[in-house]
Amino acid sequence: MNLLFIAIGLVLLIAGGDWLLRSAVGLSLRLNIPRMVIGMTVVSFATSAPELIVSVKSAIGGFSDIALGNVVGSNIANLGLVLGVTVTLSAITVKRGFYKVDWPIMMLASILLYVFIVPDGILQRWEGGVLFAMLVLFLIFMFRNKKGEEEPEELAEIAQKMPGYGRISLFLVIGGAALWGGSELLIRGAVGMAEYYGVSERVIAVTVVSVGTSIPELAASIMAVIRKEKAISLGNLIGSNIFNILAVLGITAMITPVQAKDGRLISNDLYWMLGIAFVVLPLVFLPKKMRLGRLEGIILLLLYASFVYLTL
Repeated sequence: MNLLFIAIGLVLLIAGGDWLLRSAVGLSLRLNIPRMVIGMTVVSFATSAPELIVSVKSAIGGFSDIALGNVVGSNIANLGLVLGVTVTLSAITVKRGFYKVDWPIMMLASILLYVFIVPDGILQRWEGGVLFAMLVLFLIFMFRNKKGEEEPEELAEIAQKMPGYGRISLFLVIGGAALWGGSELLIRGAVGMAEYYGVSERVIAVTVVSVGTSIPELAASIMAVIRKEKAISLGNLIGSNIFNILAVLGITAMITPVQAKDGRLISNDLYWMLGIAFVVLPLVFLPKKMRLGRLEGIILLLLYASFVYLTL
């Protein structure tokens, strides 16, 4: 039953996130909000909705290790698993914005989380507020510096098939309900599985739950390669990691403090998150500058496999 709860919960989270994304973007377009603003805010928040709902509900329900482990594990999976699979199947060219803006901000957010949570093992409300404030500054900076760039692929697709207000409202309600119900089932299944196998909630969170909430990115990446379309960019994954820390944990902590009950979240998992985030930089420059290919993908996948093996 626990596995069934997790499976159904993940399906609802993925479907709900997609419905919420399409309806939120459709509504924004109907209200004539500039597309760059939509891409920088609505799309980013909607794609982080599964992680946000799972983390908030987990923290409120007293399962803070799932809330924190979900974000830390998802960030590790985004770069180790999703990026690793993508560049192993098809090489990608990295833009200069990666090392000038995206990577430094991701590392700053990661280090800030480390500084906040390591001393006392708790992410306090005011610390969540600082993270969220940093997100707002990040969005303002990105909006001012990315004018004229191409809009997100999701936005271009939705703009061509923009629904009416009735369907938008219906999908908003259905998407929100699916996210809420999916998170409830996922958390129940994760806690039940942890109890059944005698492992901590943290282990389930940084493996099963985090990979589950990263499935949309992984699926999009693989489909892009199969269709010989432009693969998911490194910038998208870096942006997802930034949002996971600043938005998901920031908002969650502002609602209720997030405590790392299992010390290995701090003594082990957080270091893995920082390490994999850091190692992407030299991989971009070595051996071929500004390109990630099969060799780099294999290295990332081996790092992720090592993390999972040592965690289990």
